[in-house]
Amino acid sequence: MNTFVDIVTTEPIKDSEGFSTRSDTVLASVRAYKEDRHGNEKWANRAAFSKASALLRFRRIPGLEITTSLVLVCPDGRYNIISVEDVKGRGMYIEVLVEKGVQASGKG
Repeated sequence: MNTFVDIVTTEPIKDSEGFSTRSDTVLASVRAYKEDRHGNEKWANRAAFSKASALLRFRRIPGLEITTSLVLVCPDGRYNIISVEDVKGRGMYIEVLVEKGVQASGKG
């Protein structure tokens, strides 16, 4: 477990003038194993997820369902979830493939 990750949901909120802005709500903070994309055999087998830029694996959080509508925030940026998988079907660890998101400022 080599990095800290916030599991975040983003919701549109209207201000007093009727303009919509996005607001983040942190659902959980966990430690996770993070593996960035590189040219080894495991990543070659994930060709179906060609836009995935990293893999994260963390302990399952009781009462929280991880879906593709959530966002993961790491120290190096925000990541959109592409796929979610229960590791070995035991309900102990979750493995997600993520794509680095672009921030509002245009920097990735």
